[in-house]
Amino acid sequence: MAQTPPAQPDNRPIWCDGKTINEAAFCQAFLARYRLAHTENAFFTPEGRVTDVTLLKEQIFRMLEPYATTSVAKKITNIIELLKITAHTDQLLPQTDRIHLANGTLFLDGRFTSDKSCIVRSRLPVRYNPNAAPPERWLAFLDQLLYPEDIVTLQEFIGYSLIPSNKGQRMMVIKGSGGEGKSQIGAVLSRLFGPNAKDGSVGKISENRFARADLEHIHLMIDDDMRMEALKQTNYVKSLVTAQGKMDLEKKGKQSYQGWMYARILAFSNGDLQSLYDRSDGFYRRQLILTTKEKPAGRHDDPYLAEKLCAELEGIFLWAFEGLKRLAARSFHFTESERARSNREVVKLDANNVIAFMESVGYIRFDAGLSISSKELYQVYCIWCEENAWVPIKPRSFSDFLVANQKKYGIEHNNNQTNAAGRRVRGFKGIGAVIHLPMETIDHWQKAWPADNPF
Repeated sequence: MAQTPPAQPDNRPIWCDGKTINEAAFCQAFLARYRLAHTENAFFTPEGRVTDVTLLKEQIFRMLEPYATTSVAKKITNIIELLKITAHTDQLLPQTDRIHLANGTLFLDGRFTSDKSCIVRSRLPVRYNPNAAPPERWLAFLDQLLYPEDIVTLQEFIGYSLIPSNKGQRMMVIKGSGGEGKSQIGAVLSRLFGPNAKDGSVGKISENRFARADLEHIHLMIDDDMRMEALKQTNYVKSLVTAQGKMDLEKKGKQSYQGWMYARILAFSNGDLQSLYDRSDGFYRRQLILTTKEKPAGRHDDPYLAEKLCAELEGIFLWAFEGLKRLAARSFHFTESERARSNREVVKLDANNVIAFMESVGYIRFDAGLSISSKELYQVYCIWCEENAWVPIKPRSFSDFLVANQKKYGIEHNNNQTNAAGRRVRGFKGIGAVIHLPMETIDHWQKAWPADNPF
C-alpha cells in the first residue's frame, strides 16, 4: 500500500515550504508512494517498463499541482532527471525462469502467484488462465498455413520469446509466395506481447549500428515484410540473435553503454534472408526457415481474422507456454522438421555455389597426391559455373571459403605451389583438376585476375 509522506503543521508535504519545492525530498516522497526503479536508460514498475514517460510526468504533476504555480514543466523535468539517480538500481536482472503476466507470475515449473508487488523488466498484457479453452480457431488457422511438423517449431519459437533469453540462438523466417495470411501471426503476437514486441526491419539492423538500441528491453521484433536485398553485413544481426549477456549499444549522439539484449527476430517474407558477403555456416545455421502451404484457389479471406484470433489470447498463451516447456526440456534445441532443415541448406547453397562445386563430378578430384594453384582451381570453378548457369563469386571469396573449410574437404592450403610458369604461388594440396583448361579460358581469366592478386 502506498505510504503517505509526512506533512507539516499546515498540512503541506515535507517537500514544500510554501515557496519552493525541495526536489530531492519530493523524489523520496514519490518513491514512497510509487514503486519505481531506473536502470539501463529506462524506468521500471511492477507493471514492467515505462514505455511512455508522459504517464510518469502526469503522476508527478498531480502531486505538484496544489503547491507549484510557476515553472511547473521545468520542475517536472528536473524531478525526472533526479529520479533517475534516486531510483537507480543494478539489481534488475532478466529472469528466465518465469513469465510476468497481467494477473501474476507463472514459473516454468508450473507454479503461479498472483503477487504483483515486485518491480519487473516486462509484463505481458495477457492473463494466465489454466482453464482457458484450447485456441481452436488459432490452431485451425495454423493448420491451413503451415505443415504440421513445422507448427511444432513455431510453437517453440513463440514460447521461447516469452522469456528474456537468447539460449536458443535462433531467429525465424516464415516465407511464402504471398497472400497466405502469414502476417496474421504478427498481428496476434503484437497483442500477446504488447509493449514487449516491436515492429522492425532485419535490413535496418544490419545497416544501422544504432538500430540494436531500439530493441533494448524488447522480447520480440517482428519484420512483417522483410526486404529481399542481400545484407551487406551480418555481424549486427548475428550478435543480436546470439547475445547472452550485456552488449555494447549505441544511440545517436550519445556515449555507447552496456545493456541487456534479448530481442528475438521473427520475419515474414516472400524470399530468403541472404548475405552479400557472409557465406559462413554461422549466418545460416542461426535461421529457422518455415515455408507456408500454397493458398487454396478461391479461398475467401476473413478481414476480421486477426480480431477473432486475438479473442483466444489466453488459450494461445497456454499453447505457447507448452512449446517453451518442451524447448527448455530439450536444452533449447528446437524441434526442426526435415523440410525446415532442407530449407536452410537450400538457402545456404543459393548463397554459396562453391559448396555445390566442391561436390560436383567431372571437374575436380580429391587425392592426397594432387595439388593445384588457387588461380587454376578458380578457373575450373568458373567453367563449372558457366556450364551450370551459376554466377561465380569473386576470387577472394572463393579462396577464403576453401581456406575456412579445408578440414571439411580434406585439403590443405599453402603458399608453396608451383604453377605452369614455374613460379611459387598459393594453392591447395589434396585436390586437382579433372578437366583440361583450354588456352582461351586461361587467357580470359588471366586478364580477369590481376597479376598481383595474392591468391
